[in-house]
Amino acid sequence: MAKYESRLFVNGELVKPLGNKTFPLSNPATGEFIADIPIAEEEDVNRAVAAAEKAQPAWARLPARQRSAIIRKFASLMEHNKHKLSELDSVCMGKPLHGGLSDIKEAAEISNYFAGLAESSGGETSLNTPGMISMSLRQPYGVVASIIPWNFPSMIWCHDVVPAVAAGNAIILKTSEKSPLSGVFLAQIAYEAGFPAGIVNVISGPGQTGAFLSSHMQIRKISFTGSARAGRAIMQAAANSNLKVVGLELGGKSPLLVFDDADLDATADAAVASITINSGQVCTASSRVYVQKGAAAKFKELVVARMSSLRLGDPLQDGTQMGPQADEKQAAAVGKYLDIGTEYGRAIVGGKRATEAGVNFIQPTVFTGLSDQSRLNTEEIFGPVMVMHEFDTEEEAVHRANDTEYGLYASVFTKDINRAMRVARALEAGNVGVNTTSPDGPYEMPFGGFKGSGIGRQKGSHAVLDWTEVKSVYVKHG
Repeated sequence: MAKYESRLFVNGELVKPLGNKTFPLSNPATGEFIADIPIAEEEDVNRAVAAAEKAQPAWARLPARQRSAIIRKFASLMEHNKHKLSELDSVCMGKPLHGGLSDIKEAAEISNYFAGLAESSGGETSLNTPGMISMSLRQPYGVVASIIPWNFPSMIWCHDVVPAVAAGNAIILKTSEKSPLSGVFLAQIAYEAGFPAGIVNVISGPGQTGAFLSSHMQIRKISFTGSARAGRAIMQAAANSNLKVVGLELGGKSPLLVFDDADLDATADAAVASITINSGQVCTASSRVYVQKGAAAKFKELVVARMSSLRLGDPLQDGTQMGPQADEKQAAAVGKYLDIGTEYGRAIVGGKRATEAGVNFIQPTVFTGLSDQSRLNTEEIFGPVMVMHEFDTEEEAVHRANDTEYGLYASVFTKDINRAMRVARALEAGNVGVNTTSPDGPYEMPFGGFKGSGIGRQKGSHAVLDWTEVKSVYVKHG
């Protein structure tokens, strides 16, 4: 019998998929069997949508303060169950426990923030047209959906579910097949917190399950976080069905610019953390680093020393700083990039699979000598692999940093505030760190990408409003 609960959560109950299909999930660090994960098919999606449609109108009629109170209780229950949630994410995709605890802390904090937004969200009024009192109303879509990734499953669950239900919607969320366990548990504690049956539903399955959501005629908005390829498929399905609203947070190839006046020790700390947190499986990871030539030799030395000292191992053990890739497929994909980098460039640290730690582990790696057109420099690797370049001028650095179809996160390190602000404005990214880098991003600020990195924003002061439709009402008076 599996140690962990993995059934679907629909209409306030843990249920088996109607087709009884499952797939096995294994621990990427040990290969140990975890659970059989249910595959939700079209009839399961229809069941979840029907439950959501039935429950949503009464939920939307509740005063915002009551929805907020339930969300705050949910956040408190997350804090109470933080060790359990961290364990679930760790056994699924190899996240060290301390990283998981940090995720849960942020998820609880942002849930409380969204609870406050629910009470302050509203429309506008106007007296600018003679004889008219005009107003705009914010109303929930009704039934909405979310498809979340495997790298931050608990945190991104809250980024989508909490503002959606705070606005008065009912939601069906699909977990990733790589890390499905925390999503089901979060749905259980949401129900315990007071969310009515049918308001939060969680299903699991492969890409086809997501296709049922993105093409469903009764779902009015869908949010997706993941790859650009899958994002395009979701947009096409939405366009071919009911033109549902689509929000996308897609991949990145984040540049980090280091000027020769930067605090190189602090910059090296930030750069290494950015590319190795979560084993490099972060869409905002600083994977392209451009260093001004006067600082390049020293900066390389500092980065190599920090990379070499990282402790790889079982993510459930204290002291582990970096766990495995999420599964064998992901480790193999990163391994292919290592082969390309070794053939065309030079690894100044790492460059191989860390087989001494386990089959799915990758050495923290830095490549030099690769061109800006190299696949390692243009494609999202999603592993602990950095490509380092040198530059002469500010204009050159900005041009090379922007020479990508991605635009999710960028960073600039310098002590010159004028340069910092010039570069921050010039970088084509939805998020820019000055003397900091990803994953830093305060939850009160909007998060999302330019160009091929997405459509719309998560987090920030408009997060709840983004899950509503705007209706204008015109009142003619005598």
